[in-house]
Amino acid sequence: MTTNTSIKTKPVSIFNAAVIVAALGYFVDIYDLLLFGIVRTDSLKDLGLVGDAIRNQGEFLISMQMGGMLIGGILWGILGDKKGRISVLFGSILIYSVANIANGMITTVDGYAFWRLIAGIGLAGELGAGITLVTESLPKEKRGYGTMIVASVGVSGAIAAYLVYQIFKDWRLCYYAGGVLGILLLFMRIRINESGIFKKVAESDEKKGDFLSLFSKRERFFKYLQCILIGIPIWFLVGVLITFSPEFAKALNVEGAETVSAGQAIAWCYTGLVLGDIGSGILSQWFKSRKKITFVFILLNLSMVFLYLNSYGISVANFYLICLAMGFSVGYWVLFITIAAEQFGTNIRATVTTTVPNFVRGLLPIIILIYSFFRDQLLNGNILNAGMIVGTLLSVIALLALWKLKETFHTDLDFIEQNN
Repeated sequence: MTTNTSIKTKPVSIFNAAVIVAALGYFVDIYDLLLFGIVRTDSLKDLGLVGDAIRNQGEFLISMQMGGMLIGGILWGILGDKKGRISVLFGSILIYSVANIANGMITTVDGYAFWRLIAGIGLAGELGAGITLVTESLPKEKRGYGTMIVASVGVSGAIAAYLVYQIFKDWRLCYYAGGVLGILLLFMRIRINESGIFKKVAESDEKKGDFLSLFSKRERFFKYLQCILIGIPIWFLVGVLITFSPEFAKALNVEGAETVSAGQAIAWCYTGLVLGDIGSGILSQWFKSRKKITFVFILLNLSMVFLYLNSYGISVANFYLICLAMGFSVGYWVLFITIAAEQFGTNIRATVTTTVPNFVRGLLPIIILIYSFFRDQLLNGNILNAGMIVGTLLSVIALLALWKLKETFHTDLDFIEQNN
Protein backbone atom coordinates (compact mmCIF):
# COMPACT_ATOMS: atom_id res chain seq x y z
CA MET A 1 0.00 0.00 0.00
CA THR A 2 1.39 3.37 -0.98
CA THR A 3 0.57 6.73 0.52
CA ASN A 4 0.47 9.89 -1.52
CA THR A 5 2.05 12.80 0.29
CA SER A 6 2.17 16.37 -0.85
CA ILE A 7 5.10 18.62 -0.25
CA LYS A 8 4.22 21.30 2.25
CA THR A 9 5.87 24.65 1.85
CA LYS A 10 6.77 26.53 4.96
CA PRO A 11 4.46 29.51 5.38
CA VAL A 12 6.13 32.88 5.02
CA SER A 13 5.92 34.99 8.18
CA ILE A 14 5.00 38.66 7.93
CA PHE A 15 7.73 39.21 10.53
CA ASN A 16 10.53 37.88 8.34
CA ALA A 17 13.96 39.50 8.06
CA ALA A 18 13.02 41.61 5.03
CA VAL A 19 10.03 43.15 6.82
CA ILE A 20 11.92 43.81 10.06
CA VAL A 21 14.97 45.39 8.43
CA ALA A 22 12.86 47.44 6.01
CA ALA A 23 10.78 48.70 8.94
CA LEU A 24 13.85 49.69 10.96
CA GLY A 25 15.40 51.35 7.92
CA TYR A 26 12.28 53.40 7.35
CA PHE A 27 12.30 54.26 11.08
CA VAL A 28 15.74 55.88 10.72
CA ASP A 29 14.65 57.44 7.41
CA ILE A 30 11.66 59.16 9.00
CA TYR A 31 13.72 60.16 12.04
CA ASP A 32 16.01 62.18 9.80
CA LEU A 33 13.32 63.36 7.40
CA LEU A 34 11.23 64.94 10.16
CA LEU A 35 14.06 65.97 12.45
CA PHE A 36 14.57 69.19 10.50
CA GLY A 37 10.97 70.23 11.12
CA ILE A 38 11.43 69.56 14.82
CA VAL A 39 14.69 71.51 15.21
CA ARG A 40 14.01 74.09 12.48
CA THR A 41 13.38 77.08 14.71
CA ASP A 42 16.10 76.43 17.29
CA SER A 43 18.73 75.50 14.72
CA LEU A 44 18.10 78.60 12.61
CA LYS A 45 18.08 80.84 15.69
CA ASP A 46 21.42 79.29 16.65
CA LEU A 47 22.72 80.27 13.22
CA GLY A 48 21.70 83.88 13.88
CA LEU A 49 18.37 84.15 12.06
CA VAL A 50 15.40 86.05 13.50
CA GLY A 51 11.80 86.94 12.62
CA ASP A 52 10.46 86.12 9.16
CA ALA A 53 13.90 84.90 8.09
CA ILE A 54 13.32 81.77 10.17
CA ARG A 55 10.15 80.97 8.22
CA ASN A 56 11.59 81.94 4.83
CA GLN A 57 14.87 80.06 5.28
CA GLY A 58 12.95 77.14 6.77
CA GLU A 59 10.88 76.90 3.58
CA PHE A 60 14.10 77.10 1.54
CA LEU A 61 15.82 74.34 3.53
CA ILE A 62 12.88 71.94 3.43
CA SER A 63 12.66 72.59 -0.31
CA MET A 64 16.34 71.66 -0.68
CA GLN A 65 15.77 68.46 1.29
CA MET A 66 12.77 67.49 -0.81
CA GLY A 67 14.58 68.43 -4.01
CA GLY A 68 17.32 66.01 -3.00
CA MET A 69 14.74 63.31 -2.52
CA LEU A 70 13.41 63.97 -6.00
CA ILE A 71 16.88 63.46 -7.50
CA GLY A 72 17.66 60.50 -5.28
CA GLY A 73 14.36 58.83 -6.00
CA ILE A 74 15.24 58.49 -9.67
CA LEU A 75 18.83 57.37 -9.04
CA TRP A 76 18.00 54.79 -6.36
CA GLY A 77 14.96 53.51 -8.24
CA ILE A 78 16.94 52.73 -11.36
CA LEU A 79 19.72 51.17 -9.28
CA GLY A 80 17.17 49.04 -7.42
CA ASP A 81 15.91 47.48 -10.65
CA LYS A 82 19.34 47.10 -12.25
CA LYS A 83 21.43 45.95 -9.27
CA GLY A 84 18.86 44.79 -6.76
CA ARG A 85 16.78 46.05 -3.85
CA ILE A 86 19.49 45.20 -1.29
CA SER A 87 22.10 47.46 -2.91
CA VAL A 88 19.77 50.44 -2.44
CA LEU A 89 19.07 49.58 1.18
CA PHE A 90 22.82 49.64 1.87
CA GLY A 91 23.78 52.66 -0.23
CA SER A 92 20.96 54.98 0.77
CA ILE A 93 21.38 54.54 4.51
CA LEU A 94 25.14 55.06 4.28
CA ILE A 95 24.70 58.40 2.49
CA TYR A 96 22.08 59.84 4.78
CA SER A 97 23.95 58.66 7.88
CA VAL A 98 27.02 60.63 6.76
CA ALA A 99 24.82 63.63 5.87
CA ASN A 100 23.17 63.51 9.29
CA ILE A 101 26.51 63.71 11.05
CA ALA A 102 27.58 66.55 8.74
CA ASN A 103 24.34 68.41 9.51
CA GLY A 104 25.39 68.46 13.15
CA MET A 105 28.59 70.31 12.19
CA ILE A 106 27.23 73.09 9.95
CA THR A 107 27.81 76.76 10.78
CA THR A 108 25.98 78.53 7.91
CA VAL A 109 22.61 78.35 6.22
CA ASP A 110 24.35 77.53 2.92
CA GLY A 111 26.09 74.58 4.57
CA TYR A 112 22.79 73.54 6.10
CA ALA A 113 21.14 73.64 2.65
CA PHE A 114 23.90 71.57 1.02
CA TRP A 115 23.76 68.79 3.59
CA ARG A 116 19.95 68.75 3.62
CA LEU A 117 20.20 68.23 -0.15
CA ILE A 118 22.64 65.31 0.31
CA ALA A 119 20.52 63.88 3.12
CA GLY A 120 17.48 64.07 0.84
CA ILE A 121 19.30 62.13 -1.88
CA GLY A 122 20.21 59.42 0.62
CA LEU A 123 16.76 59.29 2.23
CA ALA A 124 15.11 58.81 -1.15
CA GLY A 125 16.05 55.16 -1.55
CA GLU A 126 15.01 53.67 1.75
CA LEU A 127 11.23 53.40 1.60
CA GLY A 128 10.82 52.40 -2.04
CA ALA A 129 13.44 49.66 -1.90
CA GLY A 130 12.05 48.36 1.39
CA ILE A 131 8.44 48.24 0.19
CA THR A 132 9.49 46.60 -3.09
CA LEU A 133 11.45 43.93 -1.25
CA VAL A 134 8.59 43.25 1.17
CA THR A 135 5.85 43.06 -1.49
CA GLU A 136 7.96 40.64 -3.53
CA SER A 137 8.88 38.52 -0.51
CA LEU A 138 5.35 37.92 0.81
CA PRO A 139 2.35 36.15 -0.76
CA LYS A 140 -0.40 38.46 -2.01
CA GLU A 141 -2.67 37.54 0.91
CA LYS A 142 -0.08 38.87 3.38
CA ARG A 143 1.80 41.65 1.63
CA GLY A 144 -0.64 44.32 2.84
CA TYR A 145 0.19 43.37 6.42
CA GLY A 146 3.91 43.44 5.62
CA THR A 147 3.83 46.96 4.19
CA MET A 148 1.62 48.02 7.11
CA ILE A 149 4.32 46.90 9.56
CA VAL A 150 7.04 48.70 7.60
CA ALA A 151 5.06 51.94 7.51
CA SER A 152 3.76 51.90 11.08
CA VAL A 153 7.16 51.11 12.60
CA GLY A 154 8.85 53.54 10.23
CA VAL A 155 6.73 56.61 10.84
CA SER A 156 7.24 56.21 14.58
CA GLY A 157 10.75 57.49 13.81
CA ALA A 158 9.25 60.99 13.92
CA ILE A 159 8.10 60.39 17.48
CA ALA A 160 11.59 59.14 18.34
CA ALA A 161 13.12 62.28 16.82
CA TYR A 162 10.95 64.47 19.04
CA LEU A 163 11.77 62.43 22.16
CA VAL A 164 15.50 62.50 21.40
CA TYR A 165 15.30 66.28 21.06
CA GLN A 166 13.49 66.52 24.37
CA ILE A 167 16.23 64.47 26.02
CA PHE A 168 19.28 66.14 24.50
CA LYS A 169 17.88 69.67 24.06
CA ASP A 170 20.57 70.13 21.42
CA TRP A 171 19.75 70.00 17.71
CA ARG A 172 23.33 69.06 16.77
CA LEU A 173 23.32 66.00 19.03
CA CYS A 174 20.00 64.93 17.48
CA TYR A 175 21.60 64.87 14.03
CA TYR A 176 24.58 62.91 15.37
CA ALA A 177 22.22 60.38 16.94
CA GLY A 178 20.47 59.84 13.59
CA GLY A 179 23.79 59.24 11.86
CA VAL A 180 24.89 56.69 14.46
CA LEU A 181 21.52 54.86 14.22
CA GLY A 182 21.92 54.58 10.47
CA ILE A 183 25.44 53.19 10.67
CA LEU A 184 24.36 50.60 13.25
CA LEU A 185 21.53 49.53 10.97
CA LEU A 186 24.01 48.79 8.19
CA PHE A 187 25.31 45.82 10.16
CA MET A 188 21.81 44.33 10.43
CA ARG A 189 21.46 44.16 6.66
CA ILE A 190 24.33 41.82 5.95
CA ARG A 191 22.17 38.66 6.09
CA ILE A 192 19.16 39.90 4.10
CA ASN A 193 18.39 37.96 0.94
CA GLU A 194 17.28 39.44 -2.36
CA SER A 195 13.70 38.70 -3.42
CA GLY A 196 13.21 35.55 -5.54
CA ILE A 197 11.07 37.47 -8.03
CA PHE A 198 13.90 39.93 -8.69
CA LYS A 199 16.50 37.15 -9.00
CA LYS A 200 14.42 35.56 -11.75
CA VAL A 201 14.28 38.82 -13.72
CA ALA A 202 17.97 39.58 -13.03
CA GLU A 203 18.94 36.35 -14.79
CA SER A 204 16.90 37.22 -17.87
CA ASP A 205 17.74 39.51 -20.78
CA GLU A 206 14.79 41.75 -19.95
CA LYS A 207 15.63 45.46 -19.81
CA LYS A 208 15.55 46.60 -16.18
CA GLY A 209 15.26 49.97 -14.46
CA ASP A 210 14.34 51.85 -17.64
CA PHE A 211 13.00 55.06 -16.12
CA LEU A 212 12.26 56.58 -19.52
CA SER A 213 9.94 53.67 -20.34
CA LEU A 214 7.48 55.20 -17.88
CA PHE A 215 7.04 58.00 -20.41
CA SER A 216 7.17 55.96 -23.63
CA LYS A 217 3.55 54.77 -23.55
CA ARG A 218 0.61 57.04 -22.84
CA GLU A 219 -1.24 54.49 -20.70
CA ARG A 220 1.83 53.69 -18.60
CA PHE A 221 2.70 57.35 -18.10
CA PHE A 222 -0.79 58.28 -16.90
CA LYS A 223 -0.84 55.29 -14.55
CA TYR A 224 2.49 56.44 -13.10
CA LEU A 225 1.27 60.04 -12.80
CA GLN A 226 -1.91 58.90 -11.05
CA CYS A 227 0.13 56.95 -8.49
CA ILE A 228 2.02 60.17 -7.67
CA LEU A 229 -1.03 62.42 -7.49
CA ILE A 230 -2.79 60.18 -4.95
CA GLY A 231 -0.18 61.13 -2.35
CA ILE A 232 0.08 64.91 -2.73
CA PRO A 233 -2.45 65.80 0.02
CA ILE A 234 -0.27 63.91 2.51
CA TRP A 235 2.78 66.09 2.13
CA PHE A 236 0.82 69.32 2.03
CA LEU A 237 -0.55 68.40 5.44
CA VAL A 238 2.81 67.30 6.87
CA GLY A 239 5.13 69.67 5.03
CA VAL A 240 3.05 72.84 5.43
CA LEU A 241 0.22 72.57 7.95
CA ILE A 242 2.16 70.60 10.57
CA THR A 243 5.71 71.85 9.94
CA PHE A 244 4.53 75.46 10.26
CA SER A 245 2.01 74.75 13.03
CA PRO A 246 3.30 77.57 15.31
CA GLU A 247 2.35 80.10 12.65
CA PHE A 248 -1.08 78.50 12.15
CA ALA A 249 -1.70 78.40 15.91
CA LYS A 250 -1.10 82.16 16.12
CA ALA A 251 -3.43 82.82 13.18
CA LEU A 252 -6.14 80.76 14.91
CA ASN A 253 -5.65 82.63 18.21
CA VAL A 254 -5.03 79.34 20.00
CA GLU A 255 -4.90 79.92 23.76
CA GLY A 256 -1.19 79.89 24.59
CA ALA A 257 -0.22 79.83 20.91
CA GLU A 258 3.28 80.99 21.80
CA THR A 259 3.89 77.61 23.45
CA VAL A 260 3.00 75.57 20.35
CA SER A 261 6.10 73.89 18.93
CA ALA A 262 6.49 72.32 15.51
CA GLY A 263 8.32 69.42 17.12
CA GLN A 264 5.42 68.52 19.37
CA ALA A 265 2.92 68.96 16.52
CA ILE A 266 4.99 66.60 14.36
CA ALA A 267 5.17 64.05 17.18
CA TRP A 268 1.38 64.13 17.65
CA CYS A 269 0.78 64.01 13.90
CA TYR A 270 3.04 61.00 13.44
CA THR A 271 1.50 59.22 16.39
CA GLY A 272 -1.77 59.53 14.50
CA LEU A 273 -0.03 58.44 11.30
CA VAL A 274 1.18 55.23 12.96
CA LEU A 275 -2.40 54.47 13.99
CA GLY A 276 -3.68 55.46 10.55
CA ASP A 277 -1.22 53.19 8.74
CA ILE A 278 -2.24 50.28 10.95
CA GLY A 279 -5.93 51.07 10.48
CA SER A 280 -5.78 51.52 6.71
CA GLY A 281 -3.62 48.40 6.31
CA ILE A 282 -6.01 46.22 8.31
CA LEU A 283 -9.09 47.66 6.62
CA SER A 284 -7.64 47.08 3.15
CA GLN A 285 -7.01 43.44 4.08
CA TRP A 286 -10.50 43.00 5.52
CA PHE A 287 -12.25 44.62 2.55
CA LYS A 288 -9.71 43.19 0.07
CA SER A 289 -9.38 46.57 -1.58
CA ARG A 290 -6.70 49.25 -1.69
CA LYS A 291 -8.82 51.78 -3.59
CA LYS A 292 -11.90 51.88 -1.38
CA ILE A 293 -9.95 52.48 1.82
CA THR A 294 -7.68 55.06 0.15
CA PHE A 295 -10.77 56.91 -1.08
CA VAL A 296 -12.20 57.06 2.46
CA PHE A 297 -8.91 58.32 3.90
CA ILE A 298 -8.50 61.09 1.31
CA LEU A 299 -11.96 62.40 2.23
CA LEU A 300 -11.12 62.09 5.92
CA ASN A 301 -7.90 63.99 5.31
CA LEU A 302 -9.75 66.89 3.66
CA SER A 303 -12.24 67.09 6.52
CA MET A 304 -9.37 67.21 9.04
CA VAL A 305 -7.68 70.04 7.10
CA PHE A 306 -10.88 72.10 7.36
CA LEU A 307 -11.24 71.28 11.04
CA TYR A 308 -7.65 72.31 11.73
CA LEU A 309 -7.91 75.60 9.84
CA ASN A 310 -11.19 76.58 11.53
CA SER A 311 -10.29 75.72 15.13
CA TYR A 312 -10.31 79.29 16.43
CA GLY A 313 -9.54 79.98 20.08
CA ILE A 314 -9.06 76.37 21.16
CA SER A 315 -6.62 75.27 23.84
CA VAL A 316 -3.10 74.05 23.02
CA ALA A 317 -4.09 70.54 24.17
CA ASN A 318 -7.01 70.45 21.72
CA PHE A 319 -4.78 71.86 18.98
CA TYR A 320 -2.42 68.92 19.42
CA LEU A 321 -5.33 66.48 19.45
CA ILE A 322 -6.36 67.82 16.05
CA CYS A 323 -2.76 67.29 14.88
CA LEU A 324 -3.16 63.68 16.04
CA ALA A 325 -6.40 63.31 14.06
CA MET A 326 -4.78 64.89 11.01
CA GLY A 327 -1.98 62.35 11.23
CA PHE A 328 -4.48 59.50 11.32
CA SER A 329 -6.19 60.88 8.22
CA VAL A 330 -2.99 60.60 6.16
CA GLY A 331 -2.51 57.00 7.27
CA TYR A 332 -3.18 55.90 3.71
CA TRP A 333 0.53 56.58 3.02
CA VAL A 334 1.22 52.84 3.22
CA LEU A 335 -1.64 52.03 0.82
CA PHE A 336 -0.57 54.69 -1.65
CA ILE A 337 2.95 53.17 -1.91
CA THR A 338 1.64 49.60 -1.99
CA ILE A 339 -0.70 50.55 -4.85
CA ALA A 340 2.29 51.92 -6.79
CA ALA A 341 4.30 48.73 -6.20
CA GLU A 342 1.44 46.53 -7.39
CA GLN A 343 0.72 48.49 -10.58
CA PHE A 344 4.00 47.76 -12.41
CA GLY A 345 6.15 44.78 -13.44
CA THR A 346 9.21 43.44 -11.61
CA ASN A 347 11.71 44.93 -14.07
CA ILE A 348 10.61 48.48 -13.21
CA ARG A 349 8.90 48.03 -9.83
CA ALA A 350 11.74 49.43 -7.69
CA THR A 351 12.01 52.44 -10.00
CA VAL A 352 8.31 53.16 -9.59
CA THR A 353 8.06 52.40 -5.87
CA THR A 354 11.11 54.54 -5.10
CA THR A 355 10.32 57.48 -7.36
CA VAL A 356 6.60 57.77 -6.60
CA PRO A 357 6.85 58.71 -2.88
CA ASN A 358 9.87 60.87 -3.60
CA PHE A 359 8.13 62.76 -6.37
CA VAL A 360 5.34 63.40 -3.87
CA ARG A 361 7.88 64.68 -1.36
CA GLY A 362 9.79 66.48 -4.10
CA LEU A 363 6.64 68.29 -5.17
CA LEU A 364 6.50 69.98 -1.77
CA PRO A 365 8.48 73.04 -3.00
CA ILE A 366 5.89 73.48 -5.78
CA ILE A 367 3.07 72.98 -3.29
CA ILE A 368 4.66 75.61 -1.04
CA LEU A 369 4.89 78.00 -4.01
CA ILE A 370 1.20 77.47 -4.83
CA TYR A 371 0.28 77.94 -1.18
CA SER A 372 2.48 81.07 -0.98
CA PHE A 373 0.86 82.45 -4.15
CA PHE A 374 -2.63 82.17 -2.68
CA ARG A 375 -1.42 83.43 0.70
CA ASP A 376 0.59 86.43 -0.45
CA GLN A 377 -0.79 87.40 -3.86
CA LEU A 378 -4.52 86.68 -3.63
CA LEU A 379 -5.40 86.56 0.06
CA ASN A 380 -3.21 89.30 1.58
CA GLY A 381 -1.32 86.96 3.88
CA ASN A 382 -4.33 84.94 5.07
CA ILE A 383 -2.67 81.59 5.73
CA LEU A 384 -5.89 79.90 6.86
CA ASN A 385 -7.91 80.51 3.69
CA ALA A 386 -4.87 79.71 1.56
CA GLY A 387 -4.54 76.39 3.37
CA MET A 388 -8.19 75.49 2.79
CA ILE A 389 -8.03 76.34 -0.91
CA VAL A 390 -4.81 74.39 -1.56
CA GLY A 391 -5.97 71.46 0.62
CA THR A 392 -9.23 71.20 -1.33
CA LEU A 393 -7.48 71.46 -4.70
CA LEU A 394 -4.97 68.72 -3.89
CA SER A 395 -7.64 66.38 -2.49
CA VAL A 396 -9.80 66.71 -5.60
CA ILE A 397 -6.79 65.93 -7.79
CA ALA A 398 -5.96 62.88 -5.65
CA LEU A 399 -9.52 61.54 -5.82
CA LEU A 400 -9.64 61.89 -9.60
CA ALA A 401 -6.29 60.09 -9.93
CA LEU A 402 -7.44 57.26 -7.67
CA TRP A 403 -10.72 56.85 -9.57
CA LYS A 404 -8.88 55.96 -12.80
CA LEU A 405 -6.52 53.37 -11.28
CA LYS A 406 -7.31 49.65 -11.23
CA GLU A 407 -7.70 47.65 -8.02
CA THR A 408 -4.52 45.69 -7.29
CA PHE A 409 -5.26 43.76 -4.09
CA HIS A 410 -5.30 40.35 -5.83
CA THR A 411 -2.52 41.14 -8.33
CA ASP A 412 0.24 38.53 -8.70
CA LEU A 413 3.50 40.50 -8.77
CA ASP A 414 5.51 37.96 -10.76
CA PHE A 415 5.13 39.71 -14.12
CA ILE A 416 7.23 41.80 -16.47
CA GLU A 417 6.49 45.30 -17.71
CA GLN A 418 6.83 45.26 -21.50
CA ASN A 419 9.03 48.13 -22.66
CA ASN A 420 7.80 48.32 -26.23
